[in-house]
Amino acid sequence: MSLFDVFKRSIKNEDPSDWIPEFVYGDEESARAYLKVMAKSTVLDFVARTMSTLEVKFKNKDGTADWEYILNVRPNNDMSAATFWEKFFYRLMDENEVLVIFTEDNQLLIADDFSRTEYAVFDDVFTGVTVKNYVFQKNFTMSDVIYIEYNNDKLDRFTKGLFNDYSELFGRIIEIAMRNNQIRGSVSIDATGSANEETGKDGKTRTQRLQDYIDKVYNAFKTKSVAIVAKIKGFEYEEYTNKQGVSNQSLDELNKMKTSLIDDVANAIGVPTALIYGEKADLDSNLQAFRKLCLAPLMKKLQDELMAKIITKQEYKSGERIKVSKVLPRSIIDDATQIDKVVSSASFFRDEVREEYDYDDLPNGEGKKLIMTKNYVETSKGGENENAES
Repeated sequence: MSLFDVFKRSIKNEDPSDWIPEFVYGDEESARAYLKVMAKSTVLDFVARTMSTLEVKFKNKDGTADWEYILNVRPNNDMSAATFWEKFFYRLMDENEVLVIFTEDNQLLIADDFSRTEYAVFDDVFTGVTVKNYVFQKNFTMSDVIYIEYNNDKLDRFTKGLFNDYSELFGRIIEIAMRNNQIRGSVSIDATGSANEETGKDGKTRTQRLQDYIDKVYNAFKTKSVAIVAKIKGFEYEEYTNKQGVSNQSLDELNKMKTSLIDDVANAIGVPTALIYGEKADLDSNLQAFRKLCLAPLMKKLQDELMAKIITKQEYKSGERIKVSKVLPRSIIDDATQIDKVVSSASFFRDEVREEYDYDDLPNGEGKKLIMTKNYVETSKGGENENAES
């Protein structure tokens, strides 16, 4: 039996998953799926968690207590409002669309699967609506559901070609990193004569006992952080690992590639990458860009859909509105100086400013009165008023 056969036998019973990562030596599809989950989840989770803090408010509309409870407290029996909206927006961005049905017992349920039949004039119809493992036999029209589309092309279409290019490179980088950190060694065995095949008191030959010892050494190196191996006569182990040092270049390249993937997905959605990594530099400008480029369009989509399905045409004409707010709100304390200038110069009503910061109007119409301080009052020239009074 050769030394190669000895080591081959020692790893014959090993589970391949113990020493070969699945995403390196699997097929290209599995490698690509791993990258998708890593990059997309990082960005989509960040946006969905931010949107989960939203609050739906009704303006100039009576009898909205039930709707406010459903939308802001408990949409259904299994979810709180925060969990519901987080899942809602993740599904919207991940699958490019999201469907919510309203059941007879006043629950909002996010559909896991459905079929849509489109019509030119009449309402589109949703059939085969599935929630968890239950398939509704009822057909739902567009007027009876909350349905939002994210954009024309799925995010997956954007990432598919990108991850196809990166998947092979990703596997190669990990392969190099594993090879650089691989434990390498050689075993010298005194295997002369026929003594190796003689059976001892334990019923094993010398070759079998050496095989058992090699197995123990191999398992010790594989499973223990500190391994001490006794030296025996006729058996010598020499390790070559780390004698010249191990380069971390492959791991650095791997981290850079992961970061690049996250950056590409974040840019496609409109999320400043500095916010995802928790960087403090230019925080205010990044938050402002995040509100305008990513959060505001999502809030607008939900707000328009709720108004279209809850408020009638006549109610809209009478001034009834729905507003989605409380998503990454701005601090009224931080902006106090700017607020004071626009109010004290009589440029805006106080209620207009309060609405921008998601506050309700002042009672008794106080917020509809313009206020101007003396600093902004236009003064007359050269004492004309005094001469007129005299």
